[in-house]
Amino acid sequence: MVFKRLLGSLGVGGPTVDTVLDPAPARPGSTLTGQVHLKGGNADFDIDHITLELVARVEAEHEEGESEGVVVFSRFTVGGGFRLGEGETRSVPFTVVLPWETPVTELYGQGLGIVLGARTELAVAGAKDKGDLDQLTVAPLPAQEAILEALGQLGFGFKSADLEYGRVHGTGQQLPFYQELELTPAPQYAHQVNEIELTFLAGPGGMEVVLEADKRGGFFSEGHDAVTRFTVGHHDVRDWNTEVDGWIRQLVEHRASYGSQGAYGHSDPYAGHGEHGGHHGYDDHHGSHRSGPGMGTVVAAGAAGLAVGVVGGMVAAEVVDEVGDFFEGDEEEEEG
Repeated sequence: MVFKRLLGSLGVGGPTVDTVLDPAPARPGSTLTGQVHLKGGNADFDIDHITLELVARVEAEHEEGESEGVVVFSRFTVGGGFRLGEGETRSVPFTVVLPWETPVTELYGQGLGIVLGARTELAVAGAKDKGDLDQLTVAPLPAQEAILEALGQLGFGFKSADLEYGRVHGTGQQLPFYQELELTPAPQYAHQVNEIELTFLAGPGGMEVVLEADKRGGFFSEGHDAVTRFTVGHHDVRDWNTEVDGWIRQLVEHRASYGSQGAYGHSDPYAGHGEHGGHHGYDDHHGSHRSGPGMGTVVAAGAAGLAVGVVGGMVAAEVVDEVGDFFEGDEEEEEG
């Protein structure tokens, strides 16, 4: 989604900016490429700098309930220091590197309901103005895809995905928010947990996988959450179905007062793990051979209301409207 916008702070006759991202989905930790197209106004203008901001729609929980807001999670200067002549057209190509923790917005081409954008800021003669806002599409890293695929084959279903403002306690998290994927339990675990929540925290040297189970209570006990964490390499080759099933088994058997060791890293009981879902308010915030239907199939089926049930179908159906509202709302706000 691209739209051109007159730089309001410069008045009628100012330059226009039109940023176009290359169409292929980017990946966390990899490059994002595109071009900023400028068209001069009715006079010469000195372009001080062109800045690309990465923004995300993020949810926050607080005492009054929940709220949503837009968080800028990265900024890049991609050009500037030149004069744009009257009526002149100029294209400024750019290549920037996405943060490793950039959320995933799609799996096998199916949107997950995560809304990210790239917004251009133009500084001209001391005045700054936001330019157009473009939808940013991010595909999963190989290890993320392999783990999601294994979960799908084990019988877990995609329920929803969101971005939560706050920190996951005990991790190396860098961004002020984290992505949480909610999964319906596989039949063999349905009597033990209500849902599984999955968070990936990638970095240059590997990735932390945080799993949280919303556990069912028995006749004489209340339900409670359990959390475990594992570390994997970006290009690990494993029997992912067996590996992930082992993680889930450890998770559902886990008790907050116990510590245990993961096969390829340390699981963490997260004493006080409420930070994983505890938010601090707003300031502005493949491997082995696999067979059978994977998470990509499950997500795609969810769009038609199949496999993951009515809830999954509703979530997938709302994605297009939510993305459209976000970008249209930004355009209206800035033009107002």
